[in-house]
Amino acid sequence: MRYVGSGLMLLFAVLWLFPIYIVVVNSFKSRAEMYLSVLALPQAPTLEYYADALRRMDFLVSLRNSLIVTVASCLLIPFLASMCAWMMTRSGGRFSRILYGLFVATMLIPFQTVMMPLMQEITWIRQVTGIPIRNTLGGLVFLYIGFGAPMAVFLYSGFVKTIPMALEEAALIDGSSQGGIFFKIVLPLLKPTTMTVIILDVIWIFNDYMLPALTLLSPSNRTIPLSTFSFFGNFKVEWNLAMAGLTLTIIPVVVFYLSAQQYIVEGVAAGAVKG
Repeated sequence: MRYVGSGLMLLFAVLWLFPIYIVVVNSFKSRAEMYLSVLALPQAPTLEYYADALRRMDFLVSLRNSLIVTVASCLLIPFLASMCAWMMTRSGGRFSRILYGLFVATMLIPFQTVMMPLMQEITWIRQVTGIPIRNTLGGLVFLYIGFGAPMAVFLYSGFVKTIPMALEEAALIDGSSQGGIFFKIVLPLLKPTTMTVIILDVIWIFNDYMLPALTLLSPSNRTIPLSTFSFFGNFKVEWNLAMAGLTLTIIPVVVFYLSAQQYIVEGVAAGAVKG
């Protein structure tokens, strides 16, 4: 049975990695060679298509925009969500329970159902207040904070319940303010959950296509997922260049994930424990 289980796990791993194999292998082929066989190894591997993809995508500009949006969002979401979860958990009032329920409920709403109302609200905000949310990287960060807060609050709330109240009460007796209690005692203890939230948000935000496609109109503001769309025309799809572009796109996320994966299981398990 042990060998059967190992064989099944190996089979599932191969099936899971098979699309990645298709993308990487075909990124080194010409269009003609790729159409002959998408499974075969390239006969004459070349980096020519990667160079062309870098130029067509304006990769450095797109990477800069993606990093700005991802880093800003992944710093603000944990910072704001951790404070929100801590205050709601510690207050324990009826309003806090209702607010927590609303956060959890919004996790069940598909993004596709709020796309059109969201665009209408963005237009209304611009007309009334003059605040430019659409076609700005700052506006995109603002939207990501809103969409990323529910899951972050949910994870933080579970972990906050495991922190003994005695620690906070002792700090309060010693004269510490609420801000001091949070930043000096609570926030350092939330590190596992913080790392989990950051990892999940980086993978989501860096690879997201739908929200930037709805809000970013200027080519100079395009993120990497938007720039890969340049290979898909109305009458022609340059699959080999698209494969090269997709490979370039996933490399930063894979590197980040491998360097931080040790925190995922620890953070999710810690957030699932209810004190």
